[in-house]
Amino acid sequence: MSETFEPAFPGRDRPLISFGLSFVESLLKHADDTFGASRIYVICSRSLASNTTYLDELKKAFGDKIVGVRVGLKPHSLWSEILEVVADTKQYDVDLIVTLGAGSLTDAAKIVSYALASDVSTHAGLDSLCPTSSQKRENIRPSKVPVVCIPTSLSGGEYSAFAGATNDETGQKHSFSGALQSPALVILDPELTTTTPDRIWLSTGIKAVDHCVETLCSLQSDTASDRDARHGLAKLIPGLIKSKQNPKDLEARLECQLGARDAMSASSRGVPLGASHGIGHQLGPAGVGHGETSCILNPAVCKYNYAKRANVDRQDAIIEILWEDAKAQEIFNQRGLEKGKADLGDLMDAIICFLGMPRTLSEFGIGEDKLEEIAEHSLHDRWVKTNPAPLDKEGVLEILKMVLH
Repeated sequence: MSETFEPAFPGRDRPLISFGLSFVESLLKHADDTFGASRIYVICSRSLASNTTYLDELKKAFGDKIVGVRVGLKPHSLWSEILEVVADTKQYDVDLIVTLGAGSLTDAAKIVSYALASDVSTHAGLDSLCPTSSQKRENIRPSKVPVVCIPTSLSGGEYSAFAGATNDETGQKHSFSGALQSPALVILDPELTTTTPDRIWLSTGIKAVDHCVETLCSLQSDTASDRDARHGLAKLIPGLIKSKQNPKDLEARLECQLGARDAMSASSRGVPLGASHGIGHQLGPAGVGHGETSCILNPAVCKYNYAKRANVDRQDAIIEILWEDAKAQEIFNQRGLEKGKADLGDLMDAIICFLGMPRTLSEFGIGEDKLEEIAEHSLHDRWVKTNPAPLDKEGVLEILKMVLH
């Protein structure tokens, strides 16, 4: 396959996207041709470094152009670890940062580049870059050192100009945005993703599906966002089903990766999402994985909104899209679902169950005694506030009780 190299999103300069070459070939080409880089710093996931030869292949291909490597970062992107990488990259005068892996590596790399631009080296310095900080500095400089992401999941953070990280001195998670830049290049290599555990691949895929569904369900969406979300669904649903049936199907995995890109294009247009994302943000601290929150909540939120007649026409349009997909139709028929009778929540439940993903809070040891606190916290989330059906605490509790067992 020849390389496709283009902007990830039409009309926007970054990130660029490359697929069709192996990740080593693509990075060799673009480190030279696109970035003119000679001092490269790699942040690699611990599992890839320990269980595969991919990091060794990268080091062998680049030789002394790779000046530093960081293996492994803890979940939730801790400020202390970000500052360790900042010190490392500053010491080597790095001109390109590369992430090999997913999740917190991506957010950390974005913040490292941001911190380097403003010469930040302490917790107080990072705090001064937070948009909501009382100590926010004037004249924050935009990220300078380009970041290249080589993702292994479908969570999509490599496409956004936002990053989240946890101040481990206070335990509070903060968002960084504003002058923070998105990665400069995303390299997709479906073969690399075959090392990703199925549970992470498929659950983060459902998170991408949830981006599409909640965009299409939103009462504040627009034509361009709806188009991106429909394109994303059309790739993600068959791609995930085929990935489950044959984890080595590289075409299906690339289809999923491009679907996640479309999902992020929809999300990046600023359409407010709903309670699946909003309540999901509160399940992370309770031990539910990033993608798994959508596996649990999406069908219940769809059913709640439909019962309240909040977005019936928009949900009915998604139902039509899903029934048109031959792979999804097979699953619906196996489950005894009938077109015209099954609602969107039923269809999403069927797909998520086929993928073998978790569907209840009890699978994570979350009992009824925790629901009040989760509901209280959820009410402060911006996307609970923009759910198509207005939500108060009783409404959030109703949704949570639907997914308890």
